[in-house]
Amino acid sequence: WLVIDRKVYDVSKFSKRHPGGSRVMSHYAGQDATDAFVAFHNDKSLVKKYLKSLLIGELAPDQPSFESNKKKSLLEDFRELRCTVEKMGLLKPNYIFFLLIFLHFLVLDAASWLVVWYFGISLVPFLIGMVLFTTAQIQMGWFQHDLGHCSVFRKPRWNRFLQIVVINSLKGLPASWWNHLHNQHHAKPNCFRKDPDLNMHPLLFSLGKTLSVEV
Repeated sequence: WLVIDRKVYDVSKFSKRHPGGSRVMSHYAGQDATDAFVAFHNDKSLVKKYLKSLLIGELAPDQPSFESNKKKSLLEDFRELRCTVEKMGLLKPNYIFFLLIFLHFLVLDAASWLVVWYFGISLVPFLIGMVLFTTAQIQMGWFQHDLGHCSVFRKPRWNRFLQIVVINSLKGLPASWWNHLHNQHHAKPNCFRKDPDLNMHPLLFSLGKTLSVEV
């Protein structure tokens, strides 16, 4: 069970068919998932059609709609900030900007190979090609990151298609793998055992005060 806008939903069976993966939903089991729901879903009217069949109740009037370990004033400030950002249009993509990003890393990638092909593999051409190739790969990584967040096109399928082109074909990594891990990261950022970015060897966190105790 989880809570969205003070309504309680049983997502036990639906979580297995959830497009974002079951693990993201399981991270919010027994918790308020309102902010995560708002952040992850662009077309909320469409998603709410699926929610109707999962509704099982509503929070009692005296029950707070936030977790006990969260500060209410901070949560309210965050939601107000998000509304302000949306009203200012800061979440609307600039297509010319993303087109230039896409073209420039294609040029850098092609240039890196052409330098080595034309000038050979002596030290200087190799270093120049390496710098061009590395810069292109880094830019591809951030571009596919924005595509993975569905932040470039209005329709998710276009974001997914171009993300597959960039990360699968140009970088050699599976988009499904990245999305699976990165969705969890944003659902529970920096939460040990829930954020995959922190699921590293425990010794790396043994010096901290909080994580070392939990480990």
